[in-house]
Amino acid sequence: MHILITGAAGMIGRKLIDRLVIDRALGDHIVEKLTLIDIVQPARPAGFSDHVKTRSADLAGPGVAAKAIAERPEVIFHLAGVVSGEAETDFEKGYHVNLDGTRALLEAIRTAGGGYKPKVVFTSSIAVFGAPFPYAIPDDFHLTPLTSYGTQKAISELLLADYNRRGFLDGVGIRLPTICVRPGKPNKAASGFFSSIIREPLAGLEAVLPVADSVRHTHASPRSAVGFLIHAAGLTREQLGPRINLAMPGVCCTVAEQIESLARIAGPKVAARIRREPDELVVRIVSGWSERFDAKRAAELGFKAEETFDEIIRAHIEDELGGKIA
Repeated sequence: MHILITGAAGMIGRKLIDRLVIDRALGDHIVEKLTLIDIVQPARPAGFSDHVKTRSADLAGPGVAAKAIAERPEVIFHLAGVVSGEAETDFEKGYHVNLDGTRALLEAIRTAGGGYKPKVVFTSSIAVFGAPFPYAIPDDFHLTPLTSYGTQKAISELLLADYNRRGFLDGVGIRLPTICVRPGKPNKAASGFFSSIIREPLAGLEAVLPVADSVRHTHASPRSAVGFLIHAAGLTREQLGPRINLAMPGVCCTVAEQIESLARIAGPKVAARIRREPDELVVRIVSGWSERFDAKRAAELGFKAEETFDEIIRAHIEDELGGKIA
């Protein structure tokens, strides 16, 4: 099987590659070839002796998407995107990457000819929804995003569904909750503080909390995010039905409950490394986000995530810190 991953240099892309290299399979199919694309050069995976192509390119650039699918990968994980905070502060860049890149990929697939019809797994976001919200948001809740990022993801979902309906591809869009705890350095995502208030204290560093402790949100670990992608790739058109974009499960909790989990696992001294410093832009963006989801349909289709925030923190300690806390 040949797999294409866009956004392959990003955190989720790298972890997906690692999982595919370890498993050497996707479902019942042996992974024989990987094509990895990102705006920065993706690293070649260690220990994968089969065919790998890496490329630094702008997916929205002329001819880039067509070249990416020229060898007709059977499965495409479309992860490329600009994060929420950056999409809000840089309007043109957000639409260029999040929408133009997606449209270019879908059009390249449509015009490839020869009966080419790959499986396309698209990472959408819970940002496609907008307030006012019900207690728990179902998959069929109306799409009224309150950010440019959410709008770009919502438009891409509609495009994916239409290209799927027309038979140009076999698509599925997974609306990711906030992925936490993200390893590495902070990025420009408005949701980045959800990770930093756990990641930095565990590493012996101070973290800044820009919102109130009462903010409630839904989270899943990077480990679960990779599991979502792999599971989505194995779902059939018959299983999904006409509504191919669906919210993933996760742990719904407040910031205060996150901090309580941190103190419970790592101790109060670690939790005390969090400094409260309100940020007006982040507060405004987060105030328009949904809090909890009715992920019943995803659960029925076999998607799984952590059940407690303690599990999310422990996954980070195991996967990123070698089981040790600073």
